[in-house]
Amino acid sequence: MRVRCYGDRGPAVVLLHGGPAAPGTMAPVARALAPTHRVWEPFQRGAGTEPLTVATHVDDLRALLDERLAGERPTLIGASWGAMLALAFAAAHPQAARSVVLIGCGTFDPASRAVFQRAVERRCAGELAVDLAALNAAGLDPDERMARMGALLLPAFSHDVLSGSDLELQRCDARAHHETWQDMLGLQERDVYPAAFAAIGVPVLMLHGEADPHPGASTRDVLRRYVPGLEYRELARCGHYPWLERRARDGFFAGLCAWLRRVEADASAGP
Repeated sequence: MRVRCYGDRGPAVVLLHGGPAAPGTMAPVARALAPTHRVWEPFQRGAGTEPLTVATHVDDLRALLDERLAGERPTLIGASWGAMLALAFAAAHPQAARSVVLIGCGTFDPASRAVFQRAVERRCAGELAVDLAALNAAGLDPDERMARMGALLLPAFSHDVLSGSDLELQRCDARAHHETWQDMLGLQERDVYPAAFAAIGVPVLMLHGEADPHPGASTRDVLRRYVPGLEYRELARCGHYPWLERRARDGFFAGLCAWLRRVEADASAGP
């Protein structure tokens, strides 16, 4: 994996991008945390000779922590699919992370996915629907099509993005996206997730924009069956990418940093 590093002091944080297979989008979060934290931003594995699985991504993250952090327990901050990966990792390795932060977490049950799909369909009407149809008919390379679709959908996933906002997407891997997501759906159908999250014993914070088409409250309720101590904070006037939101960005970072300081202080104090 390619890994970008930020900051040279403070507790360790590992950022997990969404997609799946859409690296680079967590860069603004990394830059904001760099003055007070040592931040690692891995680009998750792309498609190869074997189909990608959630377990492969968990194993890659375990190897990264072993190589770069030498036993130190970082906070995992995941966005969208990355939030789901953070939970899967913390369940598989309950002692490896200090805490987990979920931003715009994806869904873990059919009912929540149906709510999400209906919300996206409502927002993709009119001119956006025309643009999406043209994109689908353009005969583009699947990776290029995925990248352009992400840019087109940004307004539909947002409340009021900052002028000139850029997802900072480095590349897309459509096959890696499909393989990873299909494996996650299969694990949910077999009742592996979210039941496995009962093994998580570290603090978990869920930050979710009220205007995110992903249904925060229903995903919170599903997760709390297995992670009863999960803290949930809904961000007003905020969509799927809080760090790009004009009205929510400052509050998002202030709340995130305050929570990190509290968890880090509690960890330093010991039992």
